[in-house]
Amino acid sequence: MKTNSLFQSISLGKFDLKNRIVMAPMTRGRAGSKRIPNDLMAQYYHQRSSAGLLITEATVVSEQGIGWIDSPGIYTREMVEGWRKVTKKIQPTGTPIFLQLWHCGRVSHSDFHNGKPPVSASAIKLNGDYIHTPLGKKSYETPRALSVDEIRATINDYRKAAVNAKEAGFSGVEVHGANGYLVNQFLDSKTNHRDDQYGGSLENRFRFFKEVLKAVLEVWPSNQVGARISPNGVFNDMGSDDFRETYLYVVEELNKFNLGYLHIMDGLAFGFHDKGEPMTLAEFRPVYQGIIIGNCGYTKKSAQERIDEGNADLIAFGRPFITNPDLPERFKNNWPLCPAEDMTLWYSPGAKGYTDYSIFKTVE
Repeated sequence: MKTNSLFQSISLGKFDLKNRIVMAPMTRGRAGSKRIPNDLMAQYYHQRSSAGLLITEATVVSEQGIGWIDSPGIYTREMVEGWRKVTKKIQPTGTPIFLQLWHCGRVSHSDFHNGKPPVSASAIKLNGDYIHTPLGKKSYETPRALSVDEIRATINDYRKAAVNAKEAGFSGVEVHGANGYLVNQFLDSKTNHRDDQYGGSLENRFRFFKEVLKAVLEVWPSNQVGARISPNGVFNDMGSDDFRETYLYVVEELNKFNLGYLHIMDGLAFGFHDKGEPMTLAEFRPVYQGIIIGNCGYTKKSAQERIDEGNADLIAFGRPFITNPDLPERFKNNWPLCPAEDMTLWYSPGAKGYTDYSIFKTVE
């Protein structure tokens, strides 16, 4: 058993991380209707820069990818300039910051797209209660399946987003292949019923992810690119019978890219399907030789256990970072954590519930 501490440094490509604690990507809805990052967002990330690595909230690569109110984008010059405010604020801290590249796919609504339906791998509706749109709560709609030409155009959107992320001053990018969004919709047999080169076999269902990564790797060195997957997830109506076969294949293929890291949502905080025993980091460790980030519902104790076992190299924390901007210091000094009390403020505009949480030394 290894004895790596959660607070020991580790090399991630050309970066020396000051600890093994990662701030997970979390959508916070503060970019406004034009989806341009701002000074408030720069302050938010700076407050949390004692993490070894920061991963931004999911950031849409195109208008077609939109599916969340006031989430940021990375497809216009104004968005690039907005994100540059964030990276410039972070740079003096020495903490690398990666931009998560996102396309919502079917997890969207025509209200976001001038009345046109959302798109996906196949025309399979998300079975969910409702989605928040600019015009209020609405029922999910049946998406339109992307044509092969549209798939190629979408892959190019990821490439252009990768270029923009570099211009904005990011340390790297993460391709979001998890949580039921577009890449995940191509991967899983539940949401991919295509009969062309992008559907059917494991190789075909992985093709979109593979081609997105190749496009991004035209822009970035492989060790400055990460990928995120959620093999156990039911979030956004996912969960396929062949999940274990699918994700062992996916990870074997991702291992060939020599990526900076693989970000695995191995926890069960968002629920778990009933298709079999959940996959663990221990199952993926022999298959993936690079850096593994574990994520989803970890505590300091369970994070340390995964690192000491050697099944993870870093652990990402989400919700604890919302209310504890100084989370690494609290962990290191065994200071109490501020609990999540008023979650209604998590996605609302403004500083309240966003940048107004105290560091421990100011807590009475």
